[in-house]
Parts: sequence; C-alpha cells; structure tokens
Amino acid sequence: MTNALVVKAANLIRNGDIAGAEFALVSLAETEGDYALVAALETLPPKDLLAVIREYDTSKESVVNLVVTPEQFARAVVMERLYGDHSHVRLRGMINAVLFRDDSQTGEFIEAIGDVDGGCEALIDYLSDRDEEVVHFVTYDTFNVNRMEEGDEVDKAEISDRDWKELTWLLKHEHADMFEQIWPVLKKRMKERLKREAEQELLEQQAQEPQERRERPAAGAAPAAVADSGEESAL
Repeated sequence: MTNALVVKAANLIRNGDIAGAEFALVSLAETEGDYALVAALETLPPKDLLAVIREYDTSKESVVNLVVTPEQFARAVVMERLYGDHSHVRLRGMINAVLFRDDSQTGEFIEAIGDVDGGCEALIDYLSDRDEEVVHFVTYDTFNVNRMEEGDEVDKAEISDRDWKELTWLLKHEHADMFEQIWPVLKKRMKERLKREAEQELLEQQAQEPQERRERPAAGAAPAAVADSGEESAL
C-alpha cells in the first residue's frame, strides 16, 4: 500500500498535479498514520518532495510540512537553490513554514540544514535581501541600522516574527558556527551591492549633466527678447 501510494504520488508530481500528489500522501497518513507518511517521504526522490513542499500555501496547513523530518527538509532546501529563483520568495516561504512549525524542533532543522552540503549557502540566499540589517546585527545585536549604542540590543522575545529576524537571532546566539559561515558572505555581497549602486548612481548623474548643460544658457548670452523690436513700447 505504501509503495503504491509513493509511486502514485511521484507520477502525479511528474505530471504537474502537486495537489493530487499531496492528497495521496495525506491519504496515507490518514489510513496508516504519520510514521508511514514519514517513511514514504524518505523513499520519495528529493526533487519530488521539494515539489510538494515549495507549493506552500499560507491559507492552509500542509500535512507534509508538519511531518517532514529535518534531514528530509534540509535536502529539499538545498535542491531549491537549483531552481534559480533570484527573488528567493519560495525558499523563504518553505523555510518559514517548516522551521517554525514547532519551536521544539527549530534547532534541529537549523542544524540539519547546516550539516548538508549547500545548506549554509541556502540560508545566505534566504537572508540576501536583508544583508545590511544582518551585518549590523553582528556587531550591535540590533536590526535597527540607526542604533549603535550600548543597550540597543534586542532579545529573542522582541524579534519572534517566525521570519528572517528570528532565524538570524537563532543563528547568532544558538548556532554560532553556522553564523560564522553566513554573515561574512553577506557582508561581502553587501559591499559589492553598494558599490554597484554607487556606480549606477554616478552613471545616471553623468548622463544627466549634458542635458542640463544644453538647457542652461551660455555665459554672456543675451537674454531672450521680451517683446518684438518692431512693437512700440506701451510706455
């Protein structure tokens, strides 16, 4: 029964019917229990498991997301990087949905991601659009880039957003070895990004200058005539 359902789910996934595949897996959990589903997910190819997990819908609870193990999920997270989603929207949705599903297992999921090749790189992508705040947090323990005084530090309760702030706090304070692999890369990327932005701004300014010179009257030029010389003055 289990093998047949796994084959069915895999075929549905390959045919693009992700909802049908998830329904088949949920049916297995309902008939044989969660442990049977966990075992089935272990035999499911990582790319197929990823296909189900990355369809995360915030409007409903996914049974697969609830029972997937840290090791299974870590493999799926690394594979997500192969999709080339430069916005990393799905990656963030996946990680948030599973990592924070159960506070007692959050640390296990983080460790599992760190243990698999490419795991820290996936977390770097996850935090990529928050590079400045993360780098600031390294030194000042606050995400507010305008605060740099002693006493500005935030504790976990203040940033328990089940999102990037909470994950960054956990990485720094509870998974320091992983964080040491992550934040220097983010800092390097941030410097490169700021350099590109500065260069782009300079190019835009230089392109604007000729236009401004064309519109500006030349030095010593006579002012435009107010009235036609042939007209009599009203005075």
